[in-house]
Amino acid sequence: QDQRIPHEEKVFSLFQPHTEWIVKGKAGVPVELGLRTCIVEDQFGFILHHQVMEKTTDDAIAVSIVTATRQRFTLGSVSMDKGFHSPANRRELEQLVGLVVMPKKGRLSAVDREREADEEFVRLRQQHSAVESAINALEAHGLDRCPDHGIVGFKRYVALDVVARNVQRLGAVLRQQDAERIRKQYRRAA
Repeated sequence: QDQRIPHEEKVFSLFQPHTEWIVKGKAGVPVELGLRTCIVEDQFGFILHHQVMEKTTDDAIAVSIVTATRQRFTLGSVSMDKGFHSPANRRELEQLVGLVVMPKKGRLSAVDREREADEEFVRLRQQHSAVESAINALEAHGLDRCPDHGIVGFKRYVALDVVARNVQRLGAVLRQQDAERIRKQYRRAA
């Protein structure tokens, strides 16, 4: 009837009413349906904290997710995507954590260019791609489709997937340690 429905009133799934329209902004996959999930991963590939993001964006949870992680773990630095950036987030996170790697969106000022060209900033930014692999691993091992129903079931499924990913990562570390031990034994024997 030529009426425009406000976005927040739209229903994207009759079976999972918590489903949201996610604008990816990437070539080939401009939008997805589902819920965003934020994860915090350490330098060894273990997921320390996660949060299902209901009706919120990355920049709205940047400080809260780091604060929640700091309550249980010591953080020397934090690396985040551009979506988490806001001047206020960067200032608050710099007070919480030693080094904040949070690239600025859009055009960079001379100060921002200098900050983002810093050797440590660049090094940590390059390591950030490991987080993307953790997200892909979660999706590949079942998080792309949740058989559980409702928002409570979705959150439970995400938590179980995070635990499974950490167990898988622990197994990989133990296999690597065993392989190194065996190599050392062969070297001694030779």
